Amino acid sequence: MKKFVKSREMGLVILLAILMVIISVKNPAFIRPSNILNILKTNVILAIVSLGMLVVMITGGIDTSVGAIISTATLVTGNIMVRITGNIWIAFLAGAVTGIFIGILNGLLIAYIQIPPIVATLGMYSIVSGTALYITKGAYINNLPDTFTDFGRITFLNIFPDGNGGKMGIPIQLVFLAALIGLTYFILHFTKIGRGIFAVGGNRMSAERIGYNVNKITVFVYGYMGFICGIAGVVHTSIMRQVDPNAFVGYDMQTIAAVILGGVNVMGGEGTITGTLLGVALFAVINNGLTLMKISTYWQSIILGALMVVSICFVVIRKNQSEKRQIKVEIDQEVTK
Repeated sequence: MKKFVKSREMGLVILLAILMVIISVKNPAFIRPSNILNILKTNVILAIVSLGMLVVMITGGIDTSVGAIISTATLVTGNIMVRITGNIWIAFLAGAVTGIFIGILNGLLIAYIQIPPIVATLGMYSIVSGTALYITKGAYINNLPDTFTDFGRITFLNIFPDGNGGKMGIPIQLVFLAALIGLTYFILHFTKIGRGIFAVGGNRMSAERIGYNVNKITVFVYGYMGFICGIAGVVHTSIMRQVDPNAFVGYDMQTIAAVILGGVNVMGGEGTITGTLLGVALFAVINNGLTLMKISTYWQSIILGALMVVSICFVVIRKNQSEKRQIKVEIDQEVTK
């Protein structure tokens, strides 16, 4: 508990609380259950994708192809549901397989051909998104099966007032977020590959010396990012009840921004799921709050950009201080000898 109080996550909690109080004073509609549930549903995709980006960035990598992977997964699953079967679980399987395939391609390019992550994923973004748009001509898929659209409307704990005299509940999409949070936490903290992910981000050469296969870990990380994107694509389709090939243009920057706000070390080796989710929450509250206060969307970009810069500065300063303390300890040890 003491460690959490002193952590960066506690600072994010305090900042979130202050922002929520300010926004609520300006517009009491912010704290209505209907608005809170709307924020959760609107940002569930960002939260899901941020989990994958967190894993990638802990290794010191980055993935700018997430928008293209999600779009392609939605197109594949949309066409399967319209032309072959409306089975929900086949839709999720198709989305996951599509995402994993593209993610593994990214990982192979980065691990074995030694292409820098930003270059490899930017190139993959162009290839995948261009191919998808060429095949579909940018057309929407609207005639999804009723079984799938009905699935997307499922809610539970329908006890919250909707503002119109009725009740609303927690959307089914949050169940997938909870499941992926659990899976990501398990991988990072209870598996050998999870320890390897942190080791690779901390020091690649040291990770190799102690026996980790860095190339395999890299391929796994980008494959997992693809898996997360594939699931996110199907979840997004369940919310919108249509497939829009252009819905995720620029989504990679939003995801990276949310993870950075959550305190991930952009140089690798450090990052938490709690911090990432708080970063997503901060992103969501700022966007929703500024909209409710009728502040221009241009300010949303300015504020989020400023917070990103401050967050990165905080990480770099903390890293420099840690290195100075380590050097001082080493010098003191040498003097005592």
